[in-house]
Amino acid sequence: MPRYLAIYTGTLDSEVQRAWDDLPEAEKADRSERAMRGWGQWAETYRDAIRDPGAPLGKTLLANPAGISSIRNTMAAYVIVEADSHEAAARMFENHPHFALFPGTGVEIMECLPMPGA
Repeated sequence: MPRYLAIYTGTLDSEVQRAWDDLPEAEKADRSERAMRGWGQWAETYRDAIRDPGAPLGKTLLANPAGISSIRNTMAAYVIVEADSHEAAARMFENHPHFALFPGTGVEIMECLPMPGA
C-alpha cells in the first residue's frame, strides 16, 4: 500500500498565528487542550494507517554548495500514513486539529515514491 508523508505547516507571521497570539491565555489553554484531545482522537481513528507517528520539527539548517546556513520554512511536524490513494491520504487530514483548533496553516501530503533502481 502506498505511503504518504504529511507535513504540518504553519508560520509565526501567519494571520491565524497572529489571531492565536491575541487570544486570552485561558482561551489558548482551552483550545490547546481540545486540540490535543482532537489530535489523539485523530490518531486513534487512523491508527491502522499510521506507519510513523512523526514528531514536531525543530530549527532548520540548509546544507548546499555555499555551505551551511540557518533558514526558516513552514514545516512544523510530520507523520507517515498508508492509504489506497493520494486523495484518500489527503482526506485523512480534512478538518485536522492542527489547523481547525491550533494556529497551523495546513497539512501537505505527498506520496513516498520507491527509490529508483531499488
